Amino acid sequence: QVQLVESGGGLVQAGGSLRLSCAASGRLFSSYGMGWFRQAPGKESEFVAAISRSGGKAYNVDFVKGRFTISRDNAKNTVYLQMNSLLPEDTADYYCAADRRGFGASTRTSYDYWGQGTQVTVSS
Repeated sequence: QVQLVESGGGLVQAGGSLRLSCAASGRLFSSYGMGWFRQAPGKESEFVAAISRSGGKAYNVDFVKGRFTISRDNAKNTVYLQMNSLLPEDTADYYCAADRRGFGASTRTSYDYWGQGTQVTVSS
């Protein structure tokens, strides 16, 4: 069992930046693949980015390429999502998730543990 706690959300103007953090409990963090998803009001959850357990493989979806970067620090049991050049359409609740297989994937069903989310609001 692992507990995930997101932080770093808030209100930012379009064009601004935020860095989300997801802190994990337990000693097995370095064995988990990690992912970020988001859900905007009235919309379905969507995949944002993922990273493998070692951090050697990281990827994100096209609509955040060049703007968002996922990274991890296994010594701190933390995964990050650096978000730059934010747009109003990035407004959503952002969730981190842990994949026991270690890969990090783009589908929700690949993940075993979820955080409670952090809210990001981008004003125009």
